[in-house]
Amino acid sequence: MKRAYVRPTMVGERFVANEYVAACGDKGKVYKFKCDAGGGKSGKVYLETNGKEGLQLFDINNNDTFLSKYHACGTTHDANAADEFLDGYYVRGLTVTPVKVWRGEKGDNTHCTINLNIKDWETAKS
Repeated sequence: MKRAYVRPTMVGERFVANEYVAACGDKGKVYKFKCDAGGGKSGKVYLETNGKEGLQLFDINNNDTFLSKYHACGTTHDANAADEFLDGYYVRGLTVTPVKVWRGEKGDNTHCTINLNIKDWETAKS
């Protein structure tokens, strides 16, 4: 049996993505959390800004910073993973509750959750 020479050819295929895949960490990831601190009762929110554990209000040179008055809206928010989530305290009377604070989509609102571990929050892709 005689063999015939076959010239090698190269066939290229173009890759065309048929769906978007985020390859850069948390890009496109959103956290879902419920704005629930205080259970719907009005209070105040302070940010943890002095590096000392717990709320400090009476240390003249080193207080935690007052942020705003607050009333839980009870809504489950979709917050972009690139947004800033701040440590803070919800205060009503003499009761102080540690919270995570999200300032809203435009950074000008106050939303707080008592679920402090972000790793436990439900996530989705935007």
